[in-house]
Amino acid sequence: MLKRLRKEDLKYSYTKIVNNQAGQELVNNMHNLLSNDINVIVYNFVDMLSHARTEMEVLKELAGDEISYRSVTRSWFEHSPLHQALKKITDKKFNLILATDHGSVRVKTPARVIGDKQTTTNLRYKHGRNLNYEAKDVLAFRDPKEAGLPVPSVNSSFIFAREDRFLCYPNNYNYYVNYYRNTFQHGGVSLEEMIVPVIKMTNK
Repeated sequence: MLKRLRKEDLKYSYTKIVNNQAGQELVNNMHNLLSNDINVIVYNFVDMLSHARTEMEVLKELAGDEISYRSVTRSWFEHSPLHQALKKITDKKFNLILATDHGSVRVKTPARVIGDKQTTTNLRYKHGRNLNYEAKDVLAFRDPKEAGLPVPSVNSSFIFAREDRFLCYPNNYNYYVNYYRNTFQHGGVSLEEMIVPVIKMTNK
């Protein structure tokens, strides 16, 4: 993107935080980052929380609905290395742009899908050959090129779950319905997943 904008001379960094140790390293390195024109920091915690909530009973209790899920996320942020890192440079003049790559939605309604062994396993979208589904449950693209999507194989199609639906195979259907209902997922077609917030902040 910098090349396209003819800004190759800008000094930049890219940091991805995937655990607490990397977060602490970010805290210690914040003043060094200020020498760059642009710093990109990807913080993976909220996505990890979403997936962990699906698998861990204690997190299902702590974040049982959208309100408590946001509360847990806020509590994490207030005590996180990310918050510490930002506080270290509050006296410096810089612009901070906060965004995300996608949102998530709490899924409640199961939808049956039949596919072959090569069909992807995601609960909110699938691609594969010979997909069988109810048209009302999904947004479907028989021709992936029509939506600007890749074509993994001949006769490959894509489906995206609508609203609060999640896609389940008939095998062990009831088990997966009970396991994934009321979990937070992404990859489908809902406002919660697709509208991406972008916030620009400037310290005073």
